[in-house]
Amino acid sequence: MNKEQILEAYRFRHATKEFDANREISKDDFEFILETGRLSPSSFGFEPWKFLIVQNRDLRGKLLPFTWGAQKTLPTASHFLILLSRTKTGLLPSSEHIQHMMKDVQALPADVVQNKGRLYQKFLESDFELLGNDRAMFEWASRQTYIALGNMMTAAAMIGIDSCPIEGFDKRQAEELLRGEGLLEGDQFGVSCMVAFGYRAREPREKTRRPLEQVVQWVE
Repeated sequence: MNKEQILEAYRFRHATKEFDANREISKDDFEFILETGRLSPSSFGFEPWKFLIVQNRDLRGKLLPFTWGAQKTLPTASHFLILLSRTKTGLLPSSEHIQHMMKDVQALPADVVQNKGRLYQKFLESDFELLGNDRAMFEWASRQTYIALGNMMTAAAMIGIDSCPIEGFDKRQAEELLRGEGLLEGDQFGVSCMVAFGYRAREPREKTRRPLEQVVQWVE
């Protein structure tokens, strides 16, 4: 794939508000999209996310009353994802998740685990001053889920699949529903954002963006 083909995928991608409900993404294509999310970078490599794929139509219907940004995408999307981010409980240096990431996933030697843990503690405490604010910790983790979100949407566009990122929902009600359905246990995760995938029902208007000179400042 050359540079022009990559740019064409970015031009193709738009926030698809309504999908063709009769077209379904193949298993192979959707697994490819998910893999680009799984391979996405995260701060310290701690992957503070979980991807909840909501294919159950009854659950999608329960989400509708308070997911105002997905009134047409929830009923028509081939695949609907809720991106979960870890909360402060699962992001502390001593937490089970962080220790698992360093020891088991990253397979770091014991001395490196100790040193990385100290560096991470300093980062949370003084560099970004996150530890004293539970919501700030969650939002920091959420910023990383957006990296995975962007990668999945771009990867989808590269193979001709549409998407729509969604922040138009009541976070508290969404989390209460997921807890009631047994999909969100304890306080380890919160809802970061949502995204729908499928095939556009109609062609969008031409993409609008500011010119590059209004976006970029060079410091030489």
